[in-house]
Amino acid sequence: MSVAMARPVADREEVAVADPVLELRDASLSYGSRTLWSGLDLQVRPGELVAVLGGNGTGKTSLLRAVLGLQQLSAGTMQVAGHAPRRGDASIGYVPQQRRIDSHTPLRVRDLVRQGLDGHRWGIGRPGRVRWDRVDAALAQVGASAYADMPLSLLSGGEQQRARVAQALVGDPSLLLCDEPLLSLDQSSQRTVTELVDRRRREHGTAVLFVTHEINPVLPYVDRVLYLAGGRFRIGTVDEVLNSEALSALYGTRVEVLRHGDQVLVAGAPHHVEHHAAPCVHEDEDVAR
Repeated sequence: MSVAMARPVADREEVAVADPVLELRDASLSYGSRTLWSGLDLQVRPGELVAVLGGNGTGKTSLLRAVLGLQQLSAGTMQVAGHAPRRGDASIGYVPQQRRIDSHTPLRVRDLVRQGLDGHRWGIGRPGRVRWDRVDAALAQVGASAYADMPLSLLSGGEQQRARVAQALVGDPSLLLCDEPLLSLDQSSQRTVTELVDRRRREHGTAVLFVTHEINPVLPYVDRVLYLAGGRFRIGTVDEVLNSEALSALYGTRVEVLRHGDQVLVAGAPHHVEHHAAPCVHEDEDVAR
């Protein structure tokens, strides 16, 4: 069964000729003697959404860390918006997974979003009216204006993720990195977050690298898939990658890809989390700007 895509063909042709926002050439990443992936060639162009899939420990979040300049490649090259990766790159927005916030944390929603402009430099200077206007615009873009002055800790998980998407977008990035942003969210909130990300890339041409265990909420919007497994990878459209033959070859053992309607289930992959579930929570405070 073929999975329909949300983007019209004309948009795809425009994406194909645009200069890539993110480009990796023969890239490798290792920890000691363990290679997470090697020989990776990947280009992500304006308005393109690439889903990054694979089991735990396959290097999905490490890829994002490399893009953010927090981790060096073991080999190969990477370009982000035409330059080498660097910390605090304003051309990148980052959406983390939903994380528990202490009930006594006084941080307001608009203060969180402001950190997308100022980082975590509390007490340095005073944000001007223009900066607060940008915060307000980002909150409006994700439908979070109504609770802009509420403490983040009082919001639902879905509302908190809206705020984190606004934080990622307030700097008007050309590349959006999403690191398991759907974990611990109910289906309605998952749908809301994916629709916000999709609207951003369609309306503003923002390139998106979307790491997830929850592939089904993202599936209608995916242009290509990067699937990581055991130091190897496969890149292609959903139909080219998420099929039994392709994943069996990638894992070197029989893997079944089951489809029911527009839902996909990967079953039988060794040490792999099936794509209808999301049991793992990992988080890295250093990744957030």
